[in-house]
Amino acid sequence: MIGTERARVLVVDDEPDMAESCAFLVARQGYATTVATSAEAALEELARQPFELVISDVRMPRMSGLQLLAAVKSRDPDIEVVLITGYPDIQSAVMAIKAGAFDYLTKPYAEKDLLDRVAKAVAHRRVKEGNEGLKQRLRGGPESRRLVYKSTLFGELVNLLERAARTDASVLIEGESGTGKELLAHHLHDRSHRSDLPFVPVDCTTIPADLFESELFGHEKGAFSGAVAERMGLFQVADGGTLFLDELGELPLPFQSKLLRAIQERSIRRVGAQAEIAVDVRIVAATNRSLQREVAEGRFRQDLFYRLDVVRLVVPPLRDRPDDIEELARHFLQRMGRASGKDQIDPEVLTLLRAYQWQGNVRQLGNVIERACALSPGPVLRIEDLPAEISGGLSARAMAEAEAGGTFQELKARTIAALEQSYLEGLMKKHKGNVTHASDEAGMTRSALQKLLQKYGIKSSDFRD
Repeated sequence: MIGTERARVLVVDDEPDMAESCAFLVARQGYATTVATSAEAALEELARQPFELVISDVRMPRMSGLQLLAAVKSRDPDIEVVLITGYPDIQSAVMAIKAGAFDYLTKPYAEKDLLDRVAKAVAHRRVKEGNEGLKQRLRGGPESRRLVYKSTLFGELVNLLERAARTDASVLIEGESGTGKELLAHHLHDRSHRSDLPFVPVDCTTIPADLFESELFGHEKGAFSGAVAERMGLFQVADGGTLFLDELGELPLPFQSKLLRAIQERSIRRVGAQAEIAVDVRIVAATNRSLQREVAEGRFRQDLFYRLDVVRLVVPPLRDRPDDIEELARHFLQRMGRASGKDQIDPEVLTLLRAYQWQGNVRQLGNVIERACALSPGPVLRIEDLPAEISGGLSARAMAEAEAGGTFQELKARTIAALEQSYLEGLMKKHKGNVTHASDEAGMTRSALQKLLQKYGIKSSDFRD
């Protein structure tokens, strides 16, 4: 939960009066504060108890604030650090942010400036705590969010994404579940001028309809029953950075007009407050629905759709970019198999992976490789390590094909053709020759399915009652 409920803050300054004064202001807002008068003493405190935020002076004897920052981040990358100095210079500020500081404040500072930075840093820390997947990606840095692909189709999407990253335009990412929409959003953030500032994801499926306004805009103490403390909203947490609205189609209709106004006016109003708060946020939204259809059916505001649909990225499903499957499989193997000594994939496995339809997309492929790494007794992932829905009966067929002779490429082509034909016949049997229903399940257009049926001489009329 984002808020100030007894978050632990460590204040570090070699001038005791300055340290105590800062700690007093922070404690008055409900935080649990501890004071250290040297970087060495601060590290001892960090070893004794957990903290969510460290506020440190930059110029201190023996160990500077920048050196303390590096030591803190090496111990726990999730602790936020705000640095304070009486000798401001741009180079030090840039160095601090690049080294992982959340923000930088100069003396003499206004109480409001200090408390705003504290609230934002604590809220950002708690956003990370509430999203374990995000926490791991932030810990790994941009390299752990590297896009893995080989296909021209996905390459064109990445090219458009990187061009969009150079602007502040709103971006709408459409695609099926499991295609990596959040990864693309984070890649866009990493390539933008906002990359040193927060990337804040919001999963719209997990927020109750009556709490959207409070979660995104924040609330004042006493604004409603249960509002026991002032709370910063996610718009403010993301100020200067990127706010990622995942599964945007889940936004309740009554809140959509308020979101539209916040985007247009670049300001928000906390629940129970009168004053507007200016925010500078880049909006990236994602959905697995057709928002145009949602607009047509009255479930999504047309004006909000057009405000968000400045740059649209349509992520192709994995089955439409088979050239990426092997690249992704090897990437997952490298990441998941290292600890158990798994470092190879049998060519027959790659053939099956490439031919499979992947309704769960990249997420499903990652799960399959993780399962295979867990079950394989040796360093090579083999067909018997795959789930039955992928491997079922194909090992014997591949062996029969191998006995027929020919080159590996010929064997591969025959195996894939056999799999495709078997899949199409099963699909048509299940849907009794209804091409429209079959194409919906296969995740392809009706015309694409008809071409495949013609390729293998399969007539839909043969499967009708």
